[in-house]
Amino acid sequence: MTVDDRFVRDFRETQEEQLGTPTEIITGPVSDWATDFSHLEPEWAADPYPILDDLRVRCPIAHTDRFGGGWLPTRYEDIAAVAYDTERFSSRAIIMGNYRPPKELAPVGAVPPISSDPPFHHDARKLLLPAFTKKEVAKREEATRAFCHSLIDSLEGLEVVDAARDYAQHIPMRVIADMMGFPPEDGPRFRQFVENALEGVNLPLEERMAHSAELFDYLLEQIRDHVANPRDDLTTYLIDAELHGRKLEPSHVAGTLALLLIAGIDTTWSAIGASLWHLAKTPADRERLVAEPELLPTAIEEFLRAYAPVTMARLVKQDMHWRGVDMKAEDWVLLSFPAANRDPAQFDRADEVIIDREINRHVAFGLGIHRCVGSHLARMELRVALEVWLERVPVFSLADPSAVKWAVGQVRGPRTLPLRIG
Repeated sequence: MTVDDRFVRDFRETQEEQLGTPTEIITGPVSDWATDFSHLEPEWAADPYPILDDLRVRCPIAHTDRFGGGWLPTRYEDIAAVAYDTERFSSRAIIMGNYRPPKELAPVGAVPPISSDPPFHHDARKLLLPAFTKKEVAKREEATRAFCHSLIDSLEGLEVVDAARDYAQHIPMRVIADMMGFPPEDGPRFRQFVENALEGVNLPLEERMAHSAELFDYLLEQIRDHVANPRDDLTTYLIDAELHGRKLEPSHVAGTLALLLIAGIDTTWSAIGASLWHLAKTPADRERLVAEPELLPTAIEEFLRAYAPVTMARLVKQDMHWRGVDMKAEDWVLLSFPAANRDPAQFDRADEVIIDREINRHVAFGLGIHRCVGSHLARMELRVALEVWLERVPVFSLADPSAVKWAVGQVRGPRTLPLRIG
């Protein structure tokens, strides 16, 4: 049997074993966010912060019977407590929806290391660290900057552009494609994979599984090509890597590639878009950053705090009474890092965007063992994207505020962002 055949056979068998039990998903208007919350409703996507602020005062750990039961802590201290507690909360499922993978999938999970629990998590994460150091990330800055300029070039002559569709989304797509050795022209497919994985949790389980199959079919195609034609990229590195004296399982390789493709694109796409949205509606901040470009790294940290794109999920391991609520085994816990970043007990003037905020220990990249391994890469992409935009397009505003559309689900960023330039 060739290595190519082994990858396909073993991966297919693993995928069949990972099918868990679907639960009814209930969507529709929320009666009371304290007892019936849903992160899939349009008002949550449009502006979750008033909802989170109200809950933090009125009911700091909200509950819902939707998705088979779940909890939403809104205070920084409670969110941090869950993130650091791997004994009572599992990461084997990180997307809250109508599907819980079987317990037997732990401690590896479907997309290691973000879906992995200790002790497996530590070594699986360690494999990725060399590719995401500041030194390695710096090697990609020149190409990223040139690509951003090429995107701006393509907008020449337009009065109104969609900064999400025509600019923000393409930057992480190109960077991740280059890192993984995937064809850059596959960008439109990447967008579909992202939207299926993160915004399609309301779909019937059969459709979700079909979308997952499309993603992993693509990844297996790339793996086969890399097995036949090894090169200096992250995919070949993972194929050749060893963990505990053995080559990685095919499902591990494909799962990690899926994680990097989905998370590496959507989070940065969202952060770039949200930052441009803020500057478009806040002329004073835009003008100051154009005049003081050296302030941009500080401003970026504030954009990450105020518009943190990522919310993660955990599963409760056993029935327990936790901080005043009775959690059941297999309940979801939704870790809203955006809520933590807006907690006035943790941040002064938490509801304001202060682009020269000096003390800013935000948690946009998460907390605990699953803190984002690609934070250096994301910061570089965000900084370069904004530097190039502000240099080339110093004057811009929202063309139609009502036309801005935000992603639904656990990664929030503008999907439609019409800007008037010049």
